[in-house]
This record gives sequence, structure tokens and C-alpha cells, in this order.
Amino acid sequence: MALDRTSPVPLYFQVATRLQQLIEDGVMPVGSRLENEVELAERLGVSRPTMRRAIAYLVERGMLVRRRGIGTQIVHPKVRRPVELTSLYDDLAKSGQAPRTEVLLLEVRRAPDHVAEALGVPGGLDITWIERLRHAGGEPLAIMHNAVPLDLLPLTEADLAERGLYELLRAAGHVPRMASQTVGAKAATATEARQLGDPRGAPMLTMVRTAWDESGRAVEFGSHVYRASRYSFELTLTS
Repeated sequence: MALDRTSPVPLYFQVATRLQQLIEDGVMPVGSRLENEVELAERLGVSRPTMRRAIAYLVERGMLVRRRGIGTQIVHPKVRRPVELTSLYDDLAKSGQAPRTEVLLLEVRRAPDHVAEALGVPGGLDITWIERLRHAGGEPLAIMHNAVPLDLLPLTEADLAERGLYELLRAAGHVPRMASQTVGAKAATATEARQLGDPRGAPMLTMVRTAWDESGRAVEFGSHVYRASRYSFELTLTS
């Protein structure tokens, strides 16, 4: 592991970044134990405090976990999703996370007031309501609720299980071009915890989005809940 000691980037961050890449690439497999902190520091030629700080950084990011009597263990890396107009399915497939979708509910129902307002349709108008459980790498990752205008495109459970919603929208000629999105946080309810395999009250990330096509028509409203231990939003900021 080559480290640049002349770089202004702190050594602990260089070590953490390289370890993270090895984990994400599968070189350091999930479930295996990290080497002893002292031995690893000696092998990399860094101080023990530097190594300890690098490990702590990866623990905070959910890539490592310290277990009493076992040591430091590698766990599933978080899904880091850039905040741009893409679908979770597309992002997971692109990053090799093996997305799998369980369709919990697909029905026609009257749009609640907040959904009708977001979609710009009259209150009480029928919409297609979708509830899905999205898995990544064999683990549950997100609970997804979506509303789609009823006349936009026909949807089946088979389609939604095999393809992402945005892929289906694009195929029907309704390409999402712009969206309004809000990211937040909450504690898992009992139902959410059961579906996602986390304890009740576990931290969750939330995302609410309305997307429009190039004609300005709203094509979907989404309200999603993600496991904070396995998921994060990534932003690039410029000035």
C-alpha cells in the first residue's frame, strides 16, 4: 500500500481510503477479520495512532465493526449514492451491488393530498401506488414507496421485480429530466425495522422526490427509507 508522505492529505485518511477501496473491490472479503492494529501499522510503516484513526474512520462509515472477543471485522460496505437524477436500481446495478426487488404492493388508489399536490393532479385522482423492498448484495437496503400517474404507463409486479422504475419510465418515453428532492433522517418504526432487519429505532435516511419529464409533467413521486448503516448520499460541492 503506497502512501505519499509529502502529500497534504493526512496519512490516516490515505490509509483509510486505500483500505476502503480494497474492501469495495472484494480484495478484503466481507466477514474476514482485519489484521491486528499493531501489526498492520508496522507493515504499513505508520504509527499506531495513525492506524487507529484510520480504522475508526472506517468504523464510522460502516465498513468495519469492532466485536468483543473477535476483533475488527469487515462488514458490507455502504452503498454511496451520488445525489443526481438516477434511480437506486440503476446505481446499484452500475456499481455491481446485485439489486433485487421484492414488490410488497401494487395497486390503484386515490392520491393522498400531499401526493396529488406533488404530482400536480387533482386531489382524489387515482394513481398507481407501489411499495417495494430493495435488496443490495443479498441484504435489505431500502423501503420504497412510489406514486405514478395512472395514465402514464401500465405497471406489473413482474416488471417492477426485474427492472427499475426509471428504466420502465424511460422505455415508455417518459424520461425523468428534473427533480425536487429532500434528504432527511428518522428512527425506524417497528414495521420498517422488521422489513430491513434492523432494531426498532435504528437510524434511517429518508428521501422524498418528485421527478418531471422534459415536457414538465410529473412522472413519479417517491418516499424512500434507507438503512443508514448501509447507505449514504454523496455530494460534490463547488464554488
